[in-house]
Amino acid sequence: MVGGDAASAVEELVSGVRQATDFAEQFRSYSESEKQWKARMEFILRHLPDYRDPPDGGGCLDQLLSLSMVWANHLFLGCSYNKDLLDKVMEMADGIEVEDLPQFTTRKALLRLLILPACRKEAVGMKVVF
Repeated sequence: MVGGDAASAVEELVSGVRQATDFAEQFRSYSESEKQWKARMEFILRHLPDYRDPPDGGGCLDQLLSLSMVWANHLFLGCSYNKDLLDKVMEMADGIEVEDLPQFTTRKALLRLLILPACRKEAVGMKVVF
């Protein structure tokens, strides 16, 4: 029966997704909001097959979890990291959509907004003597 085979395949697929989700749930941080966790879990599940630990250990899963935290911290907390690392996690996260992300202003941008205009005002009235 073709219908029975299709139903069995769907049931097997759903079961696999549930198992992967249950596996990933153990890595949720108590401080993560539902929105943050949902995004980070998608990141983890997307790359889990490539980062499975070999039988002798190796820490591949730890590396994936670290990369997921770098991505989440950058996105949700505004943390900055080495350009190469940030490029890597942003490439890994390509296609993961997260709505209503917070907007952050960097220290450099704040300095530009606050200090430079004041310096320009002072410089207007100055005379340069050579």
